[in-house]
Amino acid sequence: MPPFIRLLASFIALIMAMGIGRFSLTPQLPHLISEGQIDLTGAGLIAAANYLGYLIGALDAIRARRPGQVRGRLHGGLWLCVALTLISFWAQGFWPHLLLRFGAGIASAWVMVMITSLSQHIAVTANRPRLGALVFAGPGVGVLLTGLLALFSNVLGQNSATLWLIYAAAALIMVLAIMPILPQPATLTARPHTPQPGTRQPGIGRLGAIYGLYGLGYIIPATFLSQMANARFHGQWQADLFWPAFGLCAAIGVVLISLRRPAPGTTGLWLMGGLWIQALGVLACLLPSSTGLALGVILCGTPFLACMPLVMQRSRELAPHATQRNAALLTACFAVGQLTGPLLAALSSHFSGTLHPALLIAASGLLLAGLLAWRSVSAPAVPAAYDASTAPH
Repeated sequence: MPPFIRLLASFIALIMAMGIGRFSLTPQLPHLISEGQIDLTGAGLIAAANYLGYLIGALDAIRARRPGQVRGRLHGGLWLCVALTLISFWAQGFWPHLLLRFGAGIASAWVMVMITSLSQHIAVTANRPRLGALVFAGPGVGVLLTGLLALFSNVLGQNSATLWLIYAAAALIMVLAIMPILPQPATLTARPHTPQPGTRQPGIGRLGAIYGLYGLGYIIPATFLSQMANARFHGQWQADLFWPAFGLCAAIGVVLISLRRPAPGTTGLWLMGGLWIQALGVLACLLPSSTGLALGVILCGTPFLACMPLVMQRSRELAPHATQRNAALLTACFAVGQLTGPLLAALSSHFSGTLHPALLIAASGLLLAGLLAWRSVSAPAVPAAYDASTAPH
């Protein structure tokens, strides 16, 4: 089967697993809050449960070595995303949604990790690294899809339960379409580089801190964007335009970064710029106007996915012979940051009644991450070509 077909299936798998399995909670929050099922504090805790599940699923998936283990997690994750989204149709109240989003986090992580390793191996083997990088526009397109479905559902006056059903139907259609053409684990023949025991890797610890702060910084606006827009527009349909716009900007950002011609010594500068642009976007969300929120969508959304391969590229520059171990370490740092963000949002809403303190902390984290990225430019590096197989989990 042509590599393009396998990569297209991988792209669609990420649309479904990330757009619906992981990020569908964001456009649902205004419905769940207005229906009295949860409050803003509960929304933060449910989001944290989703990201905790993602962390656990990612750590578990890293242990999958044999083809059967890879295939089981990939197919299981896809079908579990469909099933949990469908079950959400009957969910009512805080605890059912928390448990379902926790399970969806595990499932989406399984798919993300497996698709990363399988699809990028195909891209590298076929000498199509740019095409492989474009697979990671899938989460952005998934966000765009869930946002548009939420917009149409809101225009038609549907509630959260109906929207869960729409999401489940879309997920089922995508899984049935790609199941026969998914990448096969048996095609993985390359062995990862293994570092020498005790080998020092200068700069990796700092890069882990950058990635953790990045996860903390982006996740608060990404999780609560729809709710912030709903509050500004008082439930009008215009509020539902912001989430799909965020997904569109994220997908465009991946396309732009895939067209970048890597040059030695510039990765840290590109990363610094992306992080500081996101910080400005988070601060723009604090402005009491729809213009501020629109700026937040553009400035947060465009670097949202684009910063991820930059971090992994910097990891390869610092330690080209420890890509797998460092990718796992950075993934864990990123997931911890993502988990911390919603917990801060829950505390912020509980004690202040708003997300403003959490957004200020998020922006500060991104500014600090950008400063660390700038300081890391002078760190020793070994030039290495971009390897999409180390893209984030």
